[in-house]
Amino acid sequence: MGNGSRPTPEFRREAVRLALTSGRTRREIAEDLGIGLSTLTRWLSRERDTGEPVEASVDLHAELKRLRRENAVLKQERDILKKA
Repeated sequence: MGNGSRPTPEFRREAVRLALTSGRTRREIAEDLGIGLSTLTRWLSRERDTGEPVEASVDLHAELKRLRRENAVLKQERDILKKA
């Protein structure tokens, strides 16, 4: 990002998501993305202040759908075992 252009909102969200979920240090992520550590820290602070989830709601919806399907299979298996 050192070319003087402003990072897009998508870039900021992805940087925050990486910082919160990757298990890597903020310093490593900032260096890899070409931004300053203080910039990443500020974005993280703003993200926490807004209270909005970092992950897209589409991802959460897909995860919920997968878990419901898995739960249904487990209930069927349990019922079969009860009858047996």
